[in-house]
Amino acid sequence: MGDQYMLRNLKKFVLVPALTLAATATTLVVATAPADAAVISVRVNGSLAARNGAANWFTQTRKIKNKAKVTVTCKVTGQYLRGNVRRTAQWDRTAIGDFISHAYVSGNPKLPACVVTPPAPAPTPAVVATPVAAVPMGPTGTMTNAEFLAASIPAAQQSQRDTRVPTSVTLAQAILESGWGRSSLSANDRNFFGMKCFNNVPGSYAAGCHSYSTQECTAAGVCSTTVATFRTYATSAASFTDHGMAIKNLARYAAAFNYTNDPNQFIAEVHKGGYATDPLYTTKLVALMAKYNLYQYDLAL
Repeated sequence: MGDQYMLRNLKKFVLVPALTLAATATTLVVATAPADAAVISVRVNGSLAARNGAANWFTQTRKIKNKAKVTVTCKVTGQYLRGNVRRTAQWDRTAIGDFISHAYVSGNPKLPACVVTPPAPAPTPAVVATPVAAVPMGPTGTMTNAEFLAASIPAAQQSQRDTRVPTSVTLAQAILESGWGRSSLSANDRNFFGMKCFNNVPGSYAAGCHSYSTQECTAAGVCSTTVATFRTYATSAASFTDHGMAIKNLARYAAAFNYTNDPNQFIAEVHKGGYATDPLYTTKLVALMAKYNLYQYDLAL
């Protein structure tokens, strides 16, 4: 009689909570967490995409609804984002192995760093393989719009670290000035910002000068075709560096640095300083920043 009573109570305390948990769980857990991980349920603030890597240019694996619960296991450092909760470069790995930006996670649970197990050493090949072409370090003239933006973000963010020019401004200018990298100037000479030579002097970061036909406009909005000499670069990174340093160091752009936390006003001040002759230059850049939410890539410095 005593053994039967204990058995009934054991079932009550073990089986019933387990069934209750199964009936009420709303997390997205479908796999066991890795050995290096914690198991923490969090709620997301805002609809967001889970991806197979820690940046927005990785492939989306699924869409997570606003206020949904997600089980996360560990954290990695990835793309810096400004989300609905915070600004951070932390990305959380979920229990099924994809990643969500911690910028959209309510609360701030302590997660361990994800442990990456190095692969086993590969056997020495009998025949030397043909080298694989390296991934371009920066934008090129043969990319899709999405590829161009993804490739430009690291250089634009490094420029912000070096010069305080907002990343969103740099990205918008690169898109507009280069036509998403497809203009002859950017595709042939890696000049993504229309930077000119003066008296055939390329400056500290460019490799040379090249003449092109271009449109120049008066303050009244009257535009005409002329020939101008533009800078050429050995690398795309040099173009981004030259652009940021020019805005930082030229006195006519000094007023813009009163608005480093306001990209729209920042570019308005740069425009007033004479960066471009197009009277709609500020309007076009602000439209690009808003349409592609380029503000999300700005760093909190």
